[in-house]
Amino acid sequence: MKNRLTLLLSVIVLFLASSFFYGCGYNTMVTLEESVNSAWSQVENQYQRRSDLIPNLVKTVEGAAEFEKSTYMEVTELRSKVGQMKLSAEDLNDPEKFAEYQKAQDNLSSALSRLLVVVENYPQLKANENFLQLQSQLEGTENRISVERMKFNEAVQMYNTERRSFPMLILAGIFGFKEKQYFKGKEGSDQPPDVNFDFKKKN
Repeated sequence: MKNRLTLLLSVIVLFLASSFFYGCGYNTMVTLEESVNSAWSQVENQYQRRSDLIPNLVKTVEGAAEFEKSTYMEVTELRSKVGQMKLSAEDLNDPEKFAEYQKAQDNLSSALSRLLVVVENYPQLKANENFLQLQSQLEGTENRISVERMKFNEAVQMYNTERRSFPMLILAGIFGFKEKQYFKGKEGSDQPPDVNFDFKKKN
């Protein structure tokens, strides 16, 4: 009789413990993971907005007399490369895939920055109303990308912190909640830029 009572109490304790971990911990992790996925969607939306603006930008500078073809061709090629890369929710757990995606997007950002610098040598473009509107929209989009990346990192930090805490660490392992990746600063972003205002004048 005593053994049966002990067994019954053990089952009840185990059930209550399981209910606690599943009801509280599991649901918390699901909520935090959905926050990460939602934040990622906003990042993707801004990247897509930038991608949609690039063809019109390239078309505008392409029409400028003597504008360096290699400059806008680089932007076009990098846009195409970025367009072929897609990250699923599961890929946010993969350091290599995430780093590759970020590098591609950062390379496109750098190419766009170089293009806008080169435009300084072309007064006709600087006075082109269509170009100025596109430039303003691109600059606004780059700012929104930075904001959404920051929000994404904040969501990932909350998720990863909760995942690593005890006893959530055990539950995360059981249910497959893996560590999410952060956006990181560009390589060399910790170094001051080499600013050179000695632009060569066109003949």
